[in-house]
Amino acid sequence: MTQGDHLPLEVDVSRPPGPPPAARHRRAATTPRLLRRYVAAGLASALVSIFGVAGCEYHQLNANITSLPLFGGIGGDAGREKADRFGNTPIDVLVIGSDTRAGAADCALGRGCSKDGADGTGANADVELLVHVAADRSNATVLSIPRDTVADLPACQEPVSGRTADPRRGQINSSLNYGPGCTVAAVHALTGIPIGHFALLDFSAVVTMSDAVGGVPVCVSDDVYDTYSHLKLRRGNHVLQGKSALQFVRSRHGFGDGSDIGRTYAQHLFLGSMVRTVKSAGTIADPRRLLGVADAATKALTVDSGLASIPDLLGLATDLGKVPSAQITFVTMPTQPDPADPNRVVPAGSAAAIFASVAADRPLTRSRGRAAPSPSSSGTPSLSTLDGIPVRVRNATGRTGRAGEVAAALQQAGLAAVTTATGTIEASSAVRYPAGQEVPARTLAAQLGLPASAVAPSTTPGPLTVVIGLDWPQGQRFPTAAPPPVDQSTLDGGHARTADQTKDCAQVSHARTVELNGIPMTPTQAYRRATAVPDSAP
Repeated sequence: MTQGDHLPLEVDVSRPPGPPPAARHRRAATTPRLLRRYVAAGLASALVSIFGVAGCEYHQLNANITSLPLFGGIGGDAGREKADRFGNTPIDVLVIGSDTRAGAADCALGRGCSKDGADGTGANADVELLVHVAADRSNATVLSIPRDTVADLPACQEPVSGRTADPRRGQINSSLNYGPGCTVAAVHALTGIPIGHFALLDFSAVVTMSDAVGGVPVCVSDDVYDTYSHLKLRRGNHVLQGKSALQFVRSRHGFGDGSDIGRTYAQHLFLGSMVRTVKSAGTIADPRRLLGVADAATKALTVDSGLASIPDLLGLATDLGKVPSAQITFVTMPTQPDPADPNRVVPAGSAAAIFASVAADRPLTRSRGRAAPSPSSSGTPSLSTLDGIPVRVRNATGRTGRAGEVAAALQQAGLAAVTTATGTIEASSAVRYPAGQEVPARTLAAQLGLPASAVAPSTTPGPLTVVIGLDWPQGQRFPTAAPPPVDQSTLDGGHARTADQTKDCAQVSHARTVELNGIPMTPTQAYRRATAVPDSAP
């Protein structure tokens, strides 16, 4: 609970848990343990491949798809993407990767095999990529959440067995133990960004899709041999496909400081190159030749029920294809060491600016600006319709003291019955009213400068409530203009890059992050000593 909210605190009431949503299965005998490993790079290629062959063997491909409920949290939902003034809605897809080796193919590719997961305890979401496509399809952001991030994980329920997890503090990748819907709930709670879909792919999808596009060009800054992922490349340029592509995107010890942060940077280089490859002329020129690839891709794909058909996937692929490469920004959530464990990370203070920009559908690229919306109200309304009506101000920003600041302004305006509360982070501010209080709600919104579109009926019991979201980071009145763009230092801290950048190389680690014959050494030293090990690619 926020310590800095200065008025009496009232805990927000969550939606009471209902029966678990029924999992939709398009494939027989599916269990959460068959929600196998992605790698994020496979998603874009898989969708384009599906697009190319959808006219062929439609029913066969459609029957391959497995689906599960979008949201696994107990109470609430994953948020709602808001339409722009032209009625267009953003797209937010969480791409999830798992470390499970439950399937034979993934076991062979990933090694470290076990019945359940890499360590025998179940699946972990080792990659979480939040893909945001703007409402007008002019730009997109791909935000990496590092697997080592420690966060407040919400209560959730696994959809098939009904197992539940209480709210807890833990590493965010552990959320996949209760299904991809719980990972959606965890990422939404951390960022406040609405999530409309998820997609989970396995190891074999990356192998198949990199083959489908004829290989993905990459560059490495130095000779590298990651003895864990088995990536072995000499310095310079390579075209990776099949197992070598998988080794590259899995390499944790080969790049950066040998942590998951460095791996996300290398994955962004790979994904940007894949985007350029898929968009290049003639990459996928023969739909019939790709029928087998699409068959394998859809079998490897687990999605939410909103994407559980070929037309749904076609629509997503079409929208992704509209975004120019120069307007696709890859960025890693800025982090700092977890005070409780220096080997883990928590979001840095600057991460909130990136979350807010994505949630507000603002581009991170500098080449395109957005006009500020016009003010919603120019006068001060009368608060007489709120006489005697209790009002709760809920802090949904994760920033200490926000509810108290806004509640104080309402008290100064003449409202006496004002309480404060904290709750799950939300992207957008709102005024939510119980039955019969729409008129007071609209008056309250106008008093605070909130637009009429922010007023909505409440879906949970409770009083008239002002929700302070990420789009209202400061001040006692809602800002009438869009917040300023994310500053360059924040983007630099997240190693932001766009998909049209072609000259960057993955930076090989200079630390002793690998071992060869039990001896710690740098990946470059390992490359030079492992002369008997063949390179992953020529």
